[in-house]
Parts: sequence; C-alpha cells; structure tokens
Amino acid sequence: MVRQLSTEQIEALKAIDTPTICNAIETLQVRGRVEGFLGMDIRCLLPDLGTMVGYAITVTADSTTPDVPRSSNAWLAWLKAMESSPKPSVLVLKDIGPEPRKSAHLGEVMATIAKRLGVIGVVGDGGLRDILEIERLGLHCFGPGLVPSHGNPRLIEVNVPVEIDGVPIEPGYLLHGDINGVTTIPLSIADKVAEAAARVREEEAQLMEYINGLDFTVEGLFKRKFTH
Repeated sequence: MVRQLSTEQIEALKAIDTPTICNAIETLQVRGRVEGFLGMDIRCLLPDLGTMVGYAITVTADSTTPDVPRSSNAWLAWLKAMESSPKPSVLVLKDIGPEPRKSAHLGEVMATIAKRLGVIGVVGDGGLRDILEIERLGLHCFGPGLVPSHGNPRLIEVNVPVEIDGVPIEPGYLLHGDINGVTTIPLSIADKVAEAAARVREEEAQLMEYINGLDFTVEGLFKRKFTH
C-alpha cells in the first residue's frame, strides 16, 4: 500500500520549490546527496504551470520499432492503473525503443484521457508532442524534448519498476517537480518534508540577510557557512 499524504500535505509541498524540497530531504539524511533527483536531460517543458506533486504510475513504452502490433492488454492496464492509482498521479514513461530521440509517448488524446483519470503530470525519458494542447489541459510535462509524429506507439508494461535518468522509480513513488527539474520524495519521510523545508528557508533567510547586511565580512561568512 502507498503511504498517502493528506490533501493539505500535498498542497503544502506544492507551495515549495523543488530545490528547497531537495535541501529539506538532505537534512533528513535518508539518502545520499547525489541520489533521487533527475538530471538536466529531463527538463521542464511547461514551466508556467508551476509545481507538480503526485504519485507515480510507471509505464514502459516504445514508439520507434516499426511494424509491431499494439497489445490491447497493455492499454487496458494503463487505463485501469490511472483509474485506481493514488491521486494526484504522475505518469512516468520509460522509453525502451531503439530510437528514443524520435519517440513520442504522449500527445493530445492520451493527455486528455490521462487528465480525465486524475493524472496531473508526465515525466519520461522519451519525447512528447502536441505541447500546446497539453498546456491547455494543464498537464505538467518533464522530458528531453518534443517530436511531431507519434511513430508506432506501444505500451509494454504498466506499474513496473523503471529507471529514469539513472533514478529508480517504482509505482507509488512521490514525485515533485518545477522549472528546476524533478526529484523523488521518499515516502518514509514525506510527511516531514514541508516542516524541514520551512527550517531550510529560515536558515537561508538568515544567511542571505547577513550576506546583504552592513556587518558582512568574508571571515564572518566563512564561519557561518563553511565551518559546521
């Protein structure tokens, strides 16, 4: 069972930028400093939509192998997974095709279906298309880029462990993303992250006040920032 947060807790996380979320997780010491966040190959394609927070629905997909028929079972599993998943949910699309830079795993039709079934965003290492239509739907998009054609779209497996940009993501993982990128939030400490973020913000505010203040010195900054 996925450990779900309350609506209020989700909204509290949405009010925090993703870098501060990463800093807060770091203070809780549940993973290494270079673990859990996606790199710059998975970028925010619709930054004006703000912050995304949701539970992962994982899908492996291939749109660049020609002349292979679709599996209707996989498409039904995708629909059922979106219907029954914790909300809000995020599609995590793992490309397994031969030409990932020409792949397209979500466009206007699939995005509309996903939105209808409670999906609020998509994260993947393949391409997307119909970005203006997706923006009008209000669906967050994180990926390497866009392509114009859907190719030969196939869903392979649904709700299986995947890896995006070197980061393991399993069904039900909590994802947080904004213009800066995407991180996972460990479910074991998810209910503590907003409070930890508030502490981070307070400490940063005090530091920035010192940096911009009349009493600033290099020696004082070094003592505050680099000696503990």
